[in-house]
Amino acid sequence: MSDPKFPPENNLPAGYEPPKVWTWEQGNGGAFASINRPIAGPTSEKELPVGKHPLQLYSLATPNGQKVTILLEELLAAGHADADYDAWLITIGKGEQFGSGFVDVNPNSKIPALMDHKPSDGSAPVRLFESGSILVYLADKFGAFLPKDARARAEALNWLFWQMGSAPFLGGGFGHFFAYAPIKIQYAIDRFAMEVKRQMDVLNRQLGNNEFVAGSEYTIADMAIWPWYGRLVLDQSYPDAGTFLSVHEYEHVARWAKQLAERPALKRGIIVNKASGDPGTFLPERHDAADLDALLK
Repeated sequence: MSDPKFPPENNLPAGYEPPKVWTWEQGNGGAFASINRPIAGPTSEKELPVGKHPLQLYSLATPNGQKVTILLEELLAAGHADADYDAWLITIGKGEQFGSGFVDVNPNSKIPALMDHKPSDGSAPVRLFESGSILVYLADKFGAFLPKDARARAEALNWLFWQMGSAPFLGGGFGHFFAYAPIKIQYAIDRFAMEVKRQMDVLNRQLGNNEFVAGSEYTIADMAIWPWYGRLVLDQSYPDAGTFLSVHEYEHVARWAKQLAERPALKRGIIVNKASGDPGTFLPERHDAADLDALLK
C-alpha cells in the first residue's frame, strides 16, 4: 500500500514506489552504473605488476588517488629518498579494481591501494587501503607531515578524518547528482549542495585563523583536503560547480588552495596516474622521478 505522505505521482519518476525488497536488476543508473554492484570480490584473475621500488601504488588520479601521490612527492621533495615509488594505473571505468590481485590488496575494490614491500620492521609486506590509512602510515613511516606533539597530531588527524567523513557528501552525493546522475533531481541536488556549502563554511572559518588546515604546519590533512575542496574552490572539479555553489564566498579556502597549488610537489603529485589531458598534464604510470622531470621540464 502506498504511503499517504508520499503520493506516487509526486515521486521521481512519477508513479515510483519503492519495492518491498530491492534487487540488483533494478540497477542504479548514471555514469558508473556498469561497474557498480552490490557484491564484493574479484570478477577476473589478474595479478598486479610490481616495479623496482618497495612502495607500489595502484591508483587513479581522482581526488582520493591524488592525496597519496601528493604525499609521496612531498616526501621525496623533503629528502626522503626511500619514499620513491612505482605508480600503476587502475582504470576503474574498465573494472580493473575487481581483478584478483587488486582485491587482494583492497577487498573494498576502491583506489588507491598500496603495498609496502619493505616495512620498517623488516617483516612481511604491508597492504594498505583507504587513502586516510595510507597517508597516516606513510607519514609515520617517514616521520614527516604529521606532528609528533600529541595535540598538534590530534588536530591534524581531526581534519584528516573530517575530510574522510565529508567527502562522500561532496563526491558521492553532490557530484553524483549534479554531474553524473542520468536525470536531474532537484531535491537531491539541493540537499547535497546545502551540505557541501556547510562544509566549505567550516573549512573557511578554520582557514580564516590558520595558515594551514590544522594550524601553522603543512600536514597530511592539507594533502587530503586540497584535491576535494581546494579544487572545488578553484573551480576545477565538476563542470559549473564553482558557479553553482558560489565558491567565491570562501575567500580563506581560496587563499589556501592557491598557496598549495604553487607547491612543486603538489603539481607533480596531481598528474601521476592521470590517464588523459593536455600535453604535460598527465602521467598514467610513474616509475622514477625522471618520468615527471621529463614531462614538466
